[in-house]
Amino acid sequence: MQNSPIHWYMTAPQHCPYLEEREMQTVLVDPAVSLEDHHYGRLLAEGFRRSGQFVYRHQCPACRACVPVRIPVDAFRPSRGQRRCLGRNADLALRIVTDPDLDEHMHLLQRYLGARHPGGGMEHTTRADYLGMLSDRNCGVLLLEIRRGPRLLAVAVTDHTPQALSAMYTFFDPDVPERSLGTLAILHQIQEARRQGLAHLYLGYWIPGSGKMAYKTRFQPVEGRVNGAWRRLPPD
Repeated sequence: MQNSPIHWYMTAPQHCPYLEEREMQTVLVDPAVSLEDHHYGRLLAEGFRRSGQFVYRHQCPACRACVPVRIPVDAFRPSRGQRRCLGRNADLALRIVTDPDLDEHMHLLQRYLGARHPGGGMEHTTRADYLGMLSDRNCGVLLLEIRRGPRLLAVAVTDHTPQALSAMYTFFDPDVPERSLGTLAILHQIQEARRQGLAHLYLGYWIPGSGKMAYKTRFQPVEGRVNGAWRRLPPD
């Protein structure tokens, strides 16, 4: 992919955070390598994604439950519930920022993690960790903010490649669940990908039957990479 070869690493088996009584293994791109954005885009199409400074794909010997998913943005049509979400949040403003207030972002991130993912391993996320999320070492990064007046309600860290956007990490105000800010962020990312003429928005992994991931197949049509090929998936 580059003039110098990329080294790949396989993690040791560890407890699967998604399915009980299973082990997970992950293939990592050498963290010392900086990928060009079109190379990273090719890896997205092969089922990889980014978490902070790591580009990876789950590759478990005895399990294929994790399915990479993406939305073909030109074909996407919002459901009735998603249209209601857009209408309910018509008073909010979306902007793409290049010089964010990191203290403001960290305060919202810590509130989000404490309320939505306590004990999930990210509750001690530091400023340096967050800067790793924003790193453009492997691709461009779009930072989408959603605000009501001056109040920051949501942030969507979005990877940008010549072919697609990828929803890397989204966090939002946990005190306004009626706004469905996670859904709203994805709808705005779809709109941004369409505006830029990009083919897909990647949403990471989906596991059939997982309640926490069911929202991903509510954005129809949605494609999953199964047995090395992308195909459309029904709603979960």
